[in-house]
Amino acid sequence: MAPTAKSSEYDYIVIGGGSGGSGAARRAAGWYGAKTLLVENGKSGGTCVTAVPPKMTWNFASVNEILKSAHNYFYDVPHNIKFHFDKFKKKRDDSILRLNRGYEANWNREGIDLVHGTATFTAQKDIEHILVATGGVPLTPDIEGQEHGITSDGFFEMEHLPKKMAIVGAGYIGVEMAGMLNAIGVEVHMFIRGQTFLRSFDPMIQETLTKAYEDAGVIIHKGYKGFKLIERLDQSSTPAVGPSPHKQLRITDNEGQSFDFDEILWATGRTPQLKDLNVEVPVIKSGHIAVDDFQNTNTEGIYALGDVTGQAELTPVGTVGLTEPQAVEKYGKENVKVYSTKFTAMFFDVFPAEKKAKHPMQYKIVCVGADEKVAGLHILGEGSGEMLQGFGVAIKMGATKAQFDSCVAIHPTSAEEIVTMR
Repeated sequence: MAPTAKSSEYDYIVIGGGSGGSGAARRAAGWYGAKTLLVENGKSGGTCVTAVPPKMTWNFASVNEILKSAHNYFYDVPHNIKFHFDKFKKKRDDSILRLNRGYEANWNREGIDLVHGTATFTAQKDIEHILVATGGVPLTPDIEGQEHGITSDGFFEMEHLPKKMAIVGAGYIGVEMAGMLNAIGVEVHMFIRGQTFLRSFDPMIQETLTKAYEDAGVIIHKGYKGFKLIERLDQSSTPAVGPSPHKQLRITDNEGQSFDFDEILWATGRTPQLKDLNVEVPVIKSGHIAVDDFQNTNTEGIYALGDVTGQAELTPVGTVGLTEPQAVEKYGKENVKVYSTKFTAMFFDVFPAEKKAKHPMQYKIVCVGADEKVAGLHILGEGSGEMLQGFGVAIKMGATKAQFDSCVAIHPTSAEEIVTMR
């Protein structure tokens, strides 16, 4: 789509073309006939599209894990089967490009004008309705030499896998990257401040998954006190920053210890993408933009949606409902009842006992009140991502434990454990 003329007038302007901005623009244009402009300074589709490369990479890593496990099913599969990460990376890039084009085709079909560029407020507002849906960007720490590392964006630019990689951060992005890289043979070191990662998740998830990662070979440096210096050791032969097959880094922590790695990934959180937007002009609160239940900011006619608001960040949120501590805090310990189970998925039945233990399946249902309304569901193990959606719908509708129990279990599946838990 060609850029629109500067003099065009619009009923609705959407800043940001991610899942929130795209949905709002399409509804305005398609449902209500509003003349709509969408401004996007990156790739069309936003975080919704950038959630696809991790899943594709997870599939890539899963194939490698299946191949390494095939001998347990008496397949004569040779060890160290060669894979071509560079070819996979190109195929992944092609898939993302198709998704980007798909978003733009939908916008064009709805009659939405698209401008690739950066929007900036220059006056209080000269239009009736403006939506800020610019999403978030990765944070990097204020450390000398931090620019020598990469964020999740840089991770997907890598054409060559590092032999040894440091991941700094205890959130789901760092955990996801660590698991994938470990599964395809990279020596992964995680640096976390506490004793477990995923601190916003239920304690069961934190403790079980941290141990599972250690059992899988991820080296976790607990009680990390922070780094003070990142040095590039290969300055003479390669660019100062960015992915490279020859990259070498030396990291010095605040206690004087040094570590050498081929790459370092900053997975230290995300922040609203508000750079150059000049949000102070319409008197919108900086940082996370404050909104009410209907996405209104404190300036009439200006709205905000998605990651910039600090509410439900990213579309793949990964958990359903309250953790056990959150339920106790909200309803009182005497009003909370917890059901849990731990077992081995059938896929691992043929594995030796010591290997079965390295693949835990663990589920927890958090219930509240006399009717045991399900307030939270936390599941860990093979297939969890696929089975969680349906249960999320049930919990959103107010399902009780008795209603879970009344559902006929689909046997043999791991999901049946959720409706047979006692």
